[in-house]
Formats: sequence, C-alpha cells, structure tokens
Amino acid sequence: MNLSMAGDEVEVPVYESGAEVLQKAQEKWSVAPPPYPAMYSSVLGGIILDPAMMVVPIDDHMVHRGHGVFDTAMILDGALYELDAHLDRFLRSAAAARVVATPPFPRHALRSILIQMTAASGCRRGSIRYWLSSGPGDFLLSSRGCPTPAFYAVVIASEYEQCGRDGVRAVTATVPMKPPQFATMKNVNYLPNVLSIMDAEDRGAFASVWVDDEGYVAEGPMVNVAFVTPDNHLVLPAFDKILGGCTAKRMLALAPRLVESGLLAGVSTRNITVEDAKGSVEMAFVGSGLPVLPVVHWDDKPIGDGKVGPLMQALSDLLWEDMKSGPDRIPVPYKH
Repeated sequence: MNLSMAGDEVEVPVYESGAEVLQKAQEKWSVAPPPYPAMYSSVLGGIILDPAMMVVPIDDHMVHRGHGVFDTAMILDGALYELDAHLDRFLRSAAAARVVATPPFPRHALRSILIQMTAASGCRRGSIRYWLSSGPGDFLLSSRGCPTPAFYAVVIASEYEQCGRDGVRAVTATVPMKPPQFATMKNVNYLPNVLSIMDAEDRGAFASVWVDDEGYVAEGPMVNVAFVTPDNHLVLPAFDKILGGCTAKRMLALAPRLVESGLLAGVSTRNITVEDAKGSVEMAFVGSGLPVLPVVHWDDKPIGDGKVGPLMQALSDLLWEDMKSGPDRIPVPYKH
C-alpha cells in the first residue's frame, strides 16, 4: 500500500489519471506472473490479456449486493470439458436468481465468448470461471437501477491433475447450510461455503460435510459427496436440496459401467443418514477440480478400513478418461 504516516495521520496518494492507476496495477503484477492469462468483460466489450485491467466495476450489484451467478468448466489438454452442461446450469441459476428477465446474452453467444477467450489465453490446462450479474448502476438494493446485465469470465491456469491416490479427512459442518432455494442455484453468495471450508481447515480436514435438519447428508462447501455402501451400491445424496453437480451427474452416468463389470451392485441417488454414510466402505468428494477425491476419515471415524478403496479409484479413472477423451470435450481453436 502506498501509505505514509505523519503522527496519527495517514496520507493517501490521489491518482488523477487512468494512466497512473494502470501503472500501479501493472507494478503489482510485475512481481510475479499472474495465473490469469485472459478475461472477458461485457462492460468493456472484449477479451483482456493485461491482468492489470482485469477488473469489475465497484457499483456492479454482484460486488456489493451479491446479485449474480457463476459457473465453471475445466480445461484439459486444450479442450473444454462439459462446457455445455455447465452452461445449462448457469442459465438455470440466472433464471432462479432473477439476474435478467430476458438474457441479452443468448446461450450460443456465451458459449462462443468462452471458447474464444480460452483460445486467446493460450491456456491448455486449468479452468474457466464465468459470472452473470445484474450489472453496474448504483448502490441501492434493487437492481432496477442497473440498465444492462454484465457478463464476465476469466481463464485460470493451473497444473490440473487427477486426484484420488491419497485420501483426505472430512468433518461435519458447524456452519448452517443454505436453504434449498439458494443451495440449488450456483450464486455468488458463498459466505456460508467460505466459513465452512475455513472451519474444516482449522480442524485439520480437507472440507466439511453439511447435514440437513432431518439428519440427511447434503453436500460439501464446493463439492458433492458419494458413498459405496457395504453391499457395493454407489449412492449420492438426492439433488432436491443441494446443487446438482455436473461432475457428480457425470459420475452417475458412467458408473453403470462398473455395474456391468461386476464391481458395483447398483447406482442411485437418495436420502442417506449420517449413520449410514459413516458406515459406508468408501466415500469421496466429487467436483470439477478433483474430479474424485476419496475420503478416508470423517470426524472421529475411519471410512471402511481407513484407506483409499478400489471403487472410488475406479470411478476416478472413469471420469478422468472421460475428461481426456470422452464425448463432452470441446477442442479449443488456439491460433498457435
């Protein structure tokens, strides 16, 4: 921070031109290369490659009122995985959040923007994240003062690899879970999720698991959960009160292959009590960035024998192979 102290007074510099602000922002990123090789902003109407200009207006209602939705998609080996499934959920979330009454960004335009942004970034492994907000306008509660919704997206480069070789710990969440109206849409109001993951980390766990008021397992703060029962059934909590994970649904679509091979006895979604869940022989977190991460310990009890089991590893391999060569890949048209 460019602050100087004179006694109890804090002297704050005043930047009178955009050039000065840009210089300061570029100085910030000159220290270390940013992991954000490209951004799209409908406010600016194009793709931005300078990280110093990857900004969102302070009066955007997504920023100061949380009126916005988001989604993501992984980039693996130069292809976007399950972009269409994530886009469909994105638009369902936008409708539920009343972000826009009639979207000014038709689905095909959003899809094209995201593919072009990824191509311009040159990134071949990582993820994209994108937001639709009620837009900039004023600082009131209602979004009526926002003339035009805003669409933002960014490419996040990372050394994305398959998880699953080592198991992690989970704990039961102490932070209250979101009510179904908000949990089933992927909106930007993630404070319960943030506090829940911080609480889990404080307790030496990878993530927490929410349990609803009826005692049924719900989800994690950024993942779904999956279980293998003692009679070898793959079970995921029903999606009626939680976010319908795209990766979790893809797992459910691929898992019957293990039924056909005799490794699993069946696949289903249903309500599952904490007692039954903790009595499972295998457990895993399921999400786009994993895609399957076995859980070997929950609270004070090991899951199964406390080691990574063969079925979650097999499911992880199925998903990883689907990400690398399955039908839901969109090759990115890079220029170089």
